[in-house]
Amino acid sequence: MANSDPSALTLHVLGCGDAFGSGGRMNACFALAEAERVTLLDCGATALVAMRRWGIDPDRVERVVISHLHGDHFGGLVFLLREATLFRRPRPDLTILGPPSLEARLQAAMEAFFPGGWAAERQFGLHFVVLRPGEPARLPGLAVTPVKAFHTRGTEALALRLGIAGRSIGYTGDTEWVDALLEIGRDADLLIAEAWMPGDATPRHMAYGALRQHLAAMRPQRVLLTHLGEALLERRAEIAEPVAEDGMVMHL
Repeated sequence: MANSDPSALTLHVLGCGDAFGSGGRMNACFALAEAERVTLLDCGATALVAMRRWGIDPDRVERVVISHLHGDHFGGLVFLLREATLFRRPRPDLTILGPPSLEARLQAAMEAFFPGGWAAERQFGLHFVVLRPGEPARLPGLAVTPVKAFHTRGTEALALRLGIAGRSIGYTGDTEWVDALLEIGRDADLLIAEAWMPGDATPRHMAYGALRQHLAAMRPQRVLLTHLGEALLERRAEIAEPVAEDGMVMHL
């Protein structure tokens, strides 16, 4: 998995599905692998299974960036943390970046699935960085610019632009079209964009037609569509842009 070139960045698609298993796809999770670390972009409930399947070492994950508080985008943190806590293998500290309520929601989820799990002693540091629209966050080797997305109530949805290993990656997360996405995707090396349904408008999610109307204005170098629902998967032959597949690897 690791590349000896310190400037190399590889994207591993660990999950590109929606919350309902459409097309048999796993939940949202993208691993950005550098020579020295792995950063996860979203960590849906199936993330740990996907890491095991496609050879991403969970103990190499040092940062996780979460777009919003739905289980198919952050639920895998419960299992990632539980496994790392129980097996006590040497690993670096873990930093999780996400919406303001993420830490509280993650604690509640841990206690629901593994009572007492949150209080269990860890052999690694766990740190949280709150992401708020318009307030860039910076860690060594990682810059995250969040903007307000429009999804469902209580999810604190964000679209994100990441600067990592000299590359720029835009990520819509789950959202219907909002003009703030123009800056997320503008001239990005890669835009990972939701395309949930056919047509030009879908409440709280991205319609494929709405995305296509704005791609020329954003001018990303590469586009990867994700989170396709059943209706759009049935019309995949009509899709012009590359579509993510679980297990896909891209060199950026």
